[in-house]
Amino acid sequence: MKEVKYLIIGGGISGLTFANYIDDSYLIVEKEKEVGGYCRTIKKGDFIWDYAGHFFHFKTEEFKNLFQKSINKDEIVYQDKCTKIMYKDKLIDYPFQTNIHQLDKEEFIECLYDLFNKNEKEEYDDFLDMLYGKFGKSIVEKFLKPYNEKLYACNLHNLDKDAMGRFFPYADLKAIINNMKNNNDTSYNNSFLYPKNGAGSFINVLYRKLDKNKILLNTEITQINIKNKTVILKNGNIIKYKYLINTSPFNKFLTLTDNKEYHNLSNELSYNKVLVFNLGFNKKSKYVNEHWMYIPDKNINFYRIGFYDNILNGSKLSMYIEIGYDKNAKIDIEKQLEETLKNLLKLGIIDESMKLEEYSTIIMNPAYVHINNKNDIDVKKCMKELNNHDIYSIGRYGGWTYCSMEDCMIEAKNLAKKIK
Repeated sequence: MKEVKYLIIGGGISGLTFANYIDDSYLIVEKEKEVGGYCRTIKKGDFIWDYAGHFFHFKTEEFKNLFQKSINKDEIVYQDKCTKIMYKDKLIDYPFQTNIHQLDKEEFIECLYDLFNKNEKEEYDDFLDMLYGKFGKSIVEKFLKPYNEKLYACNLHNLDKDAMGRFFPYADLKAIINNMKNNNDTSYNNSFLYPKNGAGSFINVLYRKLDKNKILLNTEITQINIKNKTVILKNGNIIKYKYLINTSPFNKFLTLTDNKEYHNLSNELSYNKVLVFNLGFNKKSKYVNEHWMYIPDKNINFYRIGFYDNILNGSKLSMYIEIGYDKNAKIDIEKQLEETLKNLLKLGIIDESMKLEEYSTIIMNPAYVHINNKNDIDVKKCMKELNNHDIYSIGRYGGWTYCSMEDCMIEAKNLAKKIK
């Protein structure tokens, strides 16, 4: 039986960061053949893609400096975000609610009228209730409702009013009116940096600092004995730990424990899956400035598209496409690729002369956690119980929350300092 002080499940950005802030005995168990989790990079032909769009918006100098000092400055690009909404036959600046003046006159008046006459409340029942109360009928039904239904692949009544936290672009009437004259993007990610060799470059910064002998790749855990503080690996080996740090998806982690109530909670947790297509074409699109676009139209299968070539000044169209699904949905990849190419042509992103040279497919499962009151209470109760057994579940998926990559790093660093 092997013994370690810190057993870390998952070699993604949270697990690697935690390991970087401890100097005692640790072991990382990662089921994939490489570290990085969803923050991995794929290279095919002339194209560099991530598992999904990962763009870094640092708010702490510590982590910003960590990466900037570790990567040649010529290998990082800095961009002021250029994002659009494809609404009918127009490109509207994001976020929609602060740029309604860019709509046709009739629709602009509808949005402004409903915004002025909205029925605000002291407390909102759910996410959709909050949207209607803060933005009025027209803004909600033209963009916020259809787009978020495509993204989350669920009824928005099932989400908590604060499901997106600080990532939701709130705006009051004054801000919306002021934006009509002076367009001012105050969102959390209005500028970003990105490594030319993909987001995996940042993962490598964390990975290089670690002892590779303390990282087990291609290794799965099949059972966790909470009381005895042991885990059983798929190969039958047993590891005893003092602290267990989980960064794998919380719903899947719960099924590994020897607690049947946790298994039931796992089944109750709600989330979506996202099919990601990375596509590389033989030449550029007519859209040469946009970094990513939002697509609220329910007749289009994808909800968001991104342009790596516009971020990296590439000579060929290099894209990511995101399609949301219910957690139980079956995904027909070939059918969706065919529909995606058809819709890209329909929207004018590509034309008949453009040929698909390379592509890759990823299914993120889970992708976006559905945060609601009942689940949130149950998850927090479960987390507290696990903490009492020296088990800590952190990160976007381990913590079952909605947060940025930097948030995950901050949480991992703070936990390491707390229990070290």
